[in-house]
Amino acid sequence: MWLSFSFKDFVDILLVALFIYYTYYILRNSGSKALFLGIIFFIILWIFISQMLQMRVMGAILDKFINVGFFVLVIIFQDEIRKFLATLGSTKKWRIFNHFFYRDRRVKKQEERKWVAPVVLACMNMSRKKTGALIAIQQGMDLTPYEHTGERFRSEITARLIENIFFKNSPLHDGAMIIADNEIKAAGCILPVSSTTDLNKDLGLRHRAALGLSQETDAKVIIISEERGKISIAFRGEVKVDISSEELQELLMSD
Repeated sequence: MWLSFSFKDFVDILLVALFIYYTYYILRNSGSKALFLGIIFFIILWIFISQMLQMRVMGAILDKFINVGFFVLVIIFQDEIRKFLATLGSTKKWRIFNHFFYRDRRVKKQEERKWVAPVVLACMNMSRKKTGALIAIQQGMDLTPYEHTGERFRSEITARLIENIFFKNSPLHDGAMIIADNEIKAAGCILPVSSTTDLNKDLGLRHRAALGLSQETDAKVIIISEERGKISIAFRGEVKVDISSEELQELLMSD
C-alpha cells in the first residue's frame, strides 16, 4: 500500500492539512472554534468506523450524516465561509504581483501610508481631551458593507477633520470612521459587536465593536476611550490596550 504513495498524494495531504489549519485560524477567535473541533473529531470517527473497521450498521448511519453534512455546514458556518472567501480574495494577498509593475517600491509604500501621521496626531489630541473615537482602517478586505451603515463621503485625511467628526456635539461622533485608500470613506458607521467573554469588563462598547470588526475582517481599528482618554487598537481578533502614540504609529505602519 505504501509503495503506491506518490508525490501527488503527498501534495493532496499537504493541501488538506493547510485547509484545516487555515480554517481553524479563522475560527479560533470566534465562538465556532469548539464546534469546528467537534466536526473534525466526527470525521475522524467516521473514517475509523466506516472505512477502517468497516462496521456496516454504524458505518451506514454515519454515512447518512456525512451525505447531508455539507449543506448543514454551509448553514452553520455561513458567516465564517463568507469571511474565508473574502480573505481568500483579499487584494492584499495578491499585492505581491503588483511589485512586478512598480520599480520604486519604497515610494509606493510611503504613498500608501501617508495617512498615518494625521491619524496619529488626531488620536494624540483626542486622547488628551478625552474625546471618544472609533477609527477603522481598511487593509486587504473591503469595508464597503460597513460604510453603508453610516454617512458616506470622500475626504482628505486631516487631523482637524477627524477631531471635528468625533467632537461631542457632532452628529457622527457616536459611530465609527472608516479610512481606505488614503481617504475618509464614511463616518457614523455601525460595527459588529464581539460576543467574546474574554474581553476585560472595564472595556466598553467601542472596544467590543472594534474587536468584532477585527474578528470579521483584517482591519485595524483604533479606539479612544472617552472615560480614560487611553488609546487602544484591535487587530486580528486581539485588543492592545493603553498604547503610546509611538506604538500606535508603529502598528499602523506595519503590514
